[in-house]
Amino acid sequence: MDESEDVPKDFIKLKSEKLSVDEVSELVISPCCGAVSLFIGTTRNNFEGKKVIHLEYEAYMSMAETEIKKICRDVRQKWPSVKHIAVHHRLGVVPVTEASVIIAISSPHRAESLEAVMYCINTLKASVPIWKKEIYEGEYSWKENKECFWTNTEK
Repeated sequence: MDESEDVPKDFIKLKSEKLSVDEVSELVISPCCGAVSLFIGTTRNNFEGKKVIHLEYEAYMSMAETEIKKICRDVRQKWPSVKHIAVHHRLGVVPVTEASVIIAISSPHRAESLEAVMYCINTLKASVPIWKKEIYEGEYSWKENKECFWTNTEK
């Protein structure tokens, strides 16, 4: 691939099907980059002593996609060397051990992609309208992200 054809791209997807680490990481590979950094958020089997059966995610789709695009623009301003960004988030039921979110970012060197991935997941949790319901044995609970700015009001 000619480097001039390898223009920076953002790959954003919200879907109910199982997420693929291979698919997401392959989207961001570039011949001019020596680093691909990944974050994979998975469903764990417990929360505060309760057995988690699975998670369920809902999103305000158009607003979520718009907010993720803003995060990608912010990443490119903060780390201009970043080449490609992929953010895939699962909706619906996510069983224990499966991925809820996968973020992959490529850059020429590791520092930029590692920092950008951390910024991306933290900002996503703080600003993107995606809601998580934890299903336990016999009960459930909608969870707030502690980073989410609209839920952090003084009481």
